[in-house]
Amino acid sequence: QVQLAESGGGSVQAGGSLTLSCVRSGYGYSKYCMGWFRQAPGKEREGVAIIDTDGRTSVADGVKGRFAISQDSAKNTVHLQMNNLKPEDTAKYVCASDATVCGLSARFYRTWGQGTQVTVSS
Repeated sequence: QVQLAESGGGSVQAGGSLTLSCVRSGYGYSKYCMGWFRQAPGKEREGVAIIDTDGRTSVADGVKGRFAISQDSAKNTVHLQMNNLKPEDTAKYVCASDATVCGLSARFYRTWGQGTQVTVSS
């Protein structure tokens, strides 16, 4: 059973940076896609960035140029580097893994972490 553990959330001022990390543990597919999603109060969950085990990435248009996803395969860890944060980036960020289809749609992901809060003040 695969488990995900996120870390790195917090509170920053607009223009600041944060790095989120997600560690994947347990038995699962040898090839998989991991991604970051976020959900703000009253809004639907949206895909932020994903990466597959071959290193191919996809980043949502709304954060392109500010956010970057990377992986440390040896540590089964995915990082989300978030720069130039804006108040509208405030949300709970959740790591997901083992997608049936590797993309930014949440419905394809089988395993979810608990999430980490990111709050950006103006």
